[in-house]
Amino acid sequence: MATHAAPEIQEMGCHDARAEVRAVVDSACRLRSGQARRFREDALLMAGELASNAILHGGGLTRFDARIEDGALLVQVSDRSMTAPHLVRHNPGLPGGFGWMITQRLASHVSVDIQPDGKTITAVLALP
Repeated sequence: MATHAAPEIQEMGCHDARAEVRAVVDSACRLRSGQARRFREDALLMAGELASNAILHGGGLTRFDARIEDGALLVQVSDRSMTAPHLVRHNPGLPGGFGWMITQRLASHVSVDIQPDGKTITAVLALP
């Protein structure tokens, strides 16, 4: 299990989140088929989008966890914002605006737990 506490997380970025997910998927799954490669790519994309959103819109990552549980990859990302994510209308003149939509499309389940000091998003990606 890859878990980071608040003091360490300040230095963690999207690349680090994807590396954690890559390590969990590669060590726990040992998947090699085309379907498995797609799962890995989806998992990396989802983790990167969640981490990016926490950094850009949530006041920074305060916790990141990725693990295999009950036949699925569970990714949890916490940040300092108490505002739930929402879909935004894409502005062709500006980059971004797709992270939450991508997460919702890839994940088999997504939940948002808002606490007084921020929120935790849990995204589940079922193993193939």
